[in-house]
Amino acid sequence: MTESVRERLIGSAVELVQRHGVAGTSVADLLERSGVARRSVYLHFPGGKNELITASVEEAGNTIGAMIERLVTTQSPPESLSAFIEFWKHLLTGSDFEAGCPIAAAAYGGQEAPEAREQAHRVFAHWQDLLVPRLTAYGIDEADASAVATTTIAAIEGAVMLCLADRDTAPLDRVHSQLQRLLPPQTG
Repeated sequence: MTESVRERLIGSAVELVQRHGVAGTSVADLLERSGVARRSVYLHFPGGKNELITASVEEAGNTIGAMIERLVTTQSPPESLSAFIEFWKHLLTGSDFEAGCPIAAAAYGGQEAPEAREQAHRVFAHWQDLLVPRLTAYGIDEADASAVATTTIAAIEGAVMLCLADRDTAPLDRVHSQLQRLLPPQTG
């Protein structure tokens, strides 16, 4: 099935925001990357770039959120954590440390696209909400599970940023090691 113009624009926005941030992503870049006509942006996104960036944050957040949900429902918290860390390491090395998290980029680009920042807030809250029930089922009390979920998302997002700056995945390895300590040992 052929990707629609709307899907091409959203996919292009995700990729460009991952690499250049919100402010560094222009309509001209979006047009070049997606291969669509200028009027298509405004036909599909009457609010222009800001509406498109917000839609791209929602799409990327849903995609990563679906992966998190799959991981936490099919694996233990330590296994899920390891798989999520590996996802980011693969994305970073696969892009030669050029692409980071589009959700974090939208949060940082809030001056340029306040609606995208609000969408980033909703995405991060959803990711945390996905973790809490699994952490409580694993033996962490609910109040602590919420704090561990926030810490996990914040630490990984921060580590991704450090990896981009360092051009190395070592920050993710160190965060992974520390986050594992927050999980209680399971008895057989």
